[in-house]
Amino acid sequence: MSTSLLYHGFGIVGYTYIRTDYREGNIIYTISRKRFNLRCPVCKSKRIIRHGSLPRWFHALPIGRKAIYIKTEVHRVEYKDCRAIRQSEIGFADPRLTYTRSLERYVLNLARYMTISDVSKHLGLSWDLIKSIQKRYLQKKYSHPNLNELKQIAIDEIYVGSRGYLTVVMDIHNGAVVFVGDGKGSEALEPFWARLRRYRKVKIEAVAIDMSPAYIKAVGQNLKKAVIVFDHFHVIKMMNEKISDFRRHLHNVTADKLQRSVLKGTRWLLLTAREKLETKEKSVERLRQALEINKPLATVYYMKEDLRQVWGWGDDKQAAEWHLKSWIEMARNSGIDMLLRFAKTLERHLDSILAYFDFDGLSTGPLEGTNNKIKTMQRKAYGYRDMDFFKLKIMALHETKYALVG
Repeated sequence: MSTSLLYHGFGIVGYTYIRTDYREGNIIYTISRKRFNLRCPVCKSKRIIRHGSLPRWFHALPIGRKAIYIKTEVHRVEYKDCRAIRQSEIGFADPRLTYTRSLERYVLNLARYMTISDVSKHLGLSWDLIKSIQKRYLQKKYSHPNLNELKQIAIDEIYVGSRGYLTVVMDIHNGAVVFVGDGKGSEALEPFWARLRRYRKVKIEAVAIDMSPAYIKAVGQNLKKAVIVFDHFHVIKMMNEKISDFRRHLHNVTADKLQRSVLKGTRWLLLTAREKLETKEKSVERLRQALEINKPLATVYYMKEDLRQVWGWGDDKQAAEWHLKSWIEMARNSGIDMLLRFAKTLERHLDSILAYFDFDGLSTGPLEGTNNKIKTMQRKAYGYRDMDFFKLKIMALHETKYALVG
């Protein structure tokens, strides 16, 4: 093997090739450091006194299906200028690690398109080694994200099974997750606020959240100049939850035997947008029967459909405001307690709901999409034992190219 092949094939500079050994299907290249390349990593002096050496083996880029190892002597030297005794620089690998930098780059390249298990099988390396390479890279790049450019953020929580909840903060501008906190509610956001206070020039203008009182209070206390924007998705979701409870109450308490037989199994029909049902004649007919047999249910259903139209006015905030206020007035006059209570909730948060039109449709939609990716990533990986690694993977999701498997 020539010195140029060491450089071009494995990224190794300043070493001389000694020999090649073949053991148990592996290839071992023995190389030696050129004396004139030994220098102090601090003062850069080449004036040294050797104090022995130890053999080290490093995983290198494979050749086909053959595992490659680089074997060399790592010297311990005394530098005459600064009088320090240190391990000499290796050059092609970190002195604390067992693999070359070229292999690390190759693994990280593959990890953008393949799972850890796939990379492990492809390279013939252990799963733990591939994970450690990826985790080290993710820590270096994502453990302390730059918050200087934050203008608009979205906050939401996600349920991750037996580990409970995680609270996720996203930069709406680029879709990057900038914080993942343990638990949900205001306590989970405390580390984020603490970090944000160190960025004194950051001016967050808008925060998209759901109607959680904990989030409202936390944002109000820590971002006093930011506008709270209630996502339309969560408003409709809350309305759908009210309809589900209303239908259940009708079915279990007030409906007679005939009405119960018609109402049974209609929850999905009531919550689905009407335009999505138009191509399904049987579903439309069944919904029509359910609405005809119970007038309060029909009122609630049509009010839900009308509420969805508030966000159909494009960028016309005045029209949307008129529509929403008219809806609130109709709800008050409906004589249905559920609609009356919900109308009071909407009226109390009127400004934050309409703020949607001031920020070009700002919502937690992108974060909802990321939450779905997180669930998919977790499910495909059968969960994550290392929670820190899981959080780092979440923060790197916006750059992931493969099919979201871990």
